[in-house]
Amino acid sequence: MGGGAQETPVADDYKNPALPLEERVESLLSQMTLEEKALQLSQGVLGQDYNVNNLVGGKAQDDPRIGSMICALEDPEKRNAYQKFIVEKSRLGIPMIFGYDVIHGYKTIFPVPLAQACSWNPELVRESCVVAAKESKASGIDWTFSPMIDIGRDPRWGRVVEGYGEDPYATGVFAAAAVKGYQGETIPYRIAACLKHFVGYGVSEGGRDYSYTDISRQALWETYLPPYEAGVQAGARTLMGAFNDICGVPASANPYTLKEVLRNKWGFTGFVVSDWSSVRQLMNQGYAANADDCVKKALEAGLDMEMVDGFYRRSIPSLVKSGDLDPKFVDDAVRNVLRVKFELGLFEHPYVEVKPAAERLLLPGYKALARQMAVESMVLLKNKDNLLPLSPDLKNIALVGPLAKDKDSLIGSWRGRGEARNVTDIEEGLRKVLPSSVNLHYAKGCGVNEGSDEELQEAVQAAEQSEVILLCLGETSTMNGENASRSTISLTSPQQKLFARLVELKKPIVLLLATGRPISLHTIEPRVSSILVTWHPGTEAGPAVADLLTGRENPSGRLAITFPRTEGQIPVYYNMRNRARPYQGKYQDISTEPMYWFGDGISYTTFEYGPLGLSARELTSSTPLTVNIDIKNTGSRAGKETVFLYIHDKVASVSQPMKRLIAFQKVELQAGESKTVSFTVDPARDLSFANSDGRRVLEPGEFEIIVKDKKETINLK
Repeated sequence: MGGGAQETPVADDYKNPALPLEERVESLLSQMTLEEKALQLSQGVLGQDYNVNNLVGGKAQDDPRIGSMICALEDPEKRNAYQKFIVEKSRLGIPMIFGYDVIHGYKTIFPVPLAQACSWNPELVRESCVVAAKESKASGIDWTFSPMIDIGRDPRWGRVVEGYGEDPYATGVFAAAAVKGYQGETIPYRIAACLKHFVGYGVSEGGRDYSYTDISRQALWETYLPPYEAGVQAGARTLMGAFNDICGVPASANPYTLKEVLRNKWGFTGFVVSDWSSVRQLMNQGYAANADDCVKKALEAGLDMEMVDGFYRRSIPSLVKSGDLDPKFVDDAVRNVLRVKFELGLFEHPYVEVKPAAERLLLPGYKALARQMAVESMVLLKNKDNLLPLSPDLKNIALVGPLAKDKDSLIGSWRGRGEARNVTDIEEGLRKVLPSSVNLHYAKGCGVNEGSDEELQEAVQAAEQSEVILLCLGETSTMNGENASRSTISLTSPQQKLFARLVELKKPIVLLLATGRPISLHTIEPRVSSILVTWHPGTEAGPAVADLLTGRENPSGRLAITFPRTEGQIPVYYNMRNRARPYQGKYQDISTEPMYWFGDGISYTTFEYGPLGLSARELTSSTPLTVNIDIKNTGSRAGKETVFLYIHDKVASVSQPMKRLIAFQKVELQAGESKTVSFTVDPARDLSFANSDGRRVLEPGEFEIIVKDKKETINLK
């Protein structure tokens, strides 16, 4: 089988959907030549790739046997035409799988993933991915390179914007929601999900993209692998390898993670694709000597498909023929790719239905969902004297800052096929809802990275004639994302200059922070009345911000990532371990506490937590524990509250974090309403920990059950 079959297929039974899937895979595989197999494991680019970090590509390979394309087209007719070329001109008619980076929406753009996590609403995340899948599939995409589930604890790393924050459990929950949304249940609307970047990419040294990662096996199993396991259990059909070198063995050729963990321990049966040119980059990392060496090491480690290098298609045939590569590695990889193509129904439905853009993109229901996601994602961190929501008695409001009307930045990085012209900006959103009696005075004030005295003076004039200042600061869409590492997480100098000048006016300031990462606010927070982190909210940015500022909606977002005071605190995250000397070792020049912790966020109403109710104080490994807590809305308006359940294993054979999230629920309460929130704690699942071999360990002893400021101790026998 290794040398491939002859040029005439012996049977076409693999085209029969009534046959068992594995029979179809084996029938087709047995008829493929070695060159056809190598091409099935190769990916090219169809159309212009708009990721500026991808320095090659843009022209489709003309060999109809190639297995995949990154489809940088928006026209389903053109995609179908290319698929027709593939199916009809290749000997075996194996359809192409078209992939694309649909990260937080295809045409209807939702808030960036880090913002989505702050909604603490997995169902909204799932629904947003359903919309993304529908728009993508209708435009010719079969496969998205999403969700990104790298744990992000260093905000200097630009790609924290693409993930779900700092917590492994929460990231796993959102990973599963995204997978189920993309892959759905119905073939006409489902696309394959891709868990990326496998694994540990977020630990790049100094937050510098593509860099080395030093990760112990203990950290790998307790922090970085759990979200991927959750995604695999949810049914994800593909994974993407990472750029990073893990303790001397690059992720793109790491047999421990790609084979021992993914295949042997988790039973994954889909396929793994490399990241852009990461097979070639094994040479840059000093792990491979040449193209042949790259291919041999990557394929033998379990990397099934390479992205754009062209190394697999060129080197596999010669390596097998020379005896330097066992053909079983090739066959295993091809099986994995074919299996996913059959599962997606591409052999029966290689083409997509062609509909006008108006019938498949930016539909009213899609935009309504994007607006709701944006509303629930934004986090109110400060609201001195209840400045927000804005009083209906206000007559003059200043809207100032470079991001108030920057549609491109409000849509965020990794915007699929989203376009700035389809974004409603903050000024537009406010003008639609503010009464005609209110004067909204807009001034840009400065650019994010440049400014002029004239712009600054215009902002001062707008603020002088207003009762409150809405100040829109933060990051452009290019300041975060891939290859967007930053040594500082402070606001840029022009923005700080604008802020300092407006503070001199001694008027209340509402900071609207558009960002894809935590921003250092230690010099700003004391001098503003309110802080609303809007993130990069997507297509419906303006309406969502207006809804919250005017009180049409009540903020319910809570941080999924800690905001350090300064870069000097990095790394800082909620589930750190206890220090050897709790009373010493603190910073001498700033507080050791971050500016805002994971889970922080406030509302326009208030919530009161009752005592923790436990079904038992003593339990065994087979005894589930029920945790109840009463939540009351003690304010004057309806609101949503996320209830976080943490545990702390007080003494263990492997030291444990100060607290660890094991569950959360988001509940809505009317003014004055009370609800009982219940959690079921499974000791084997929730009280155990992973050791350095990935084995779950459950040890007897005392555990603290923690909800907000409530804490109770249980004893596991």
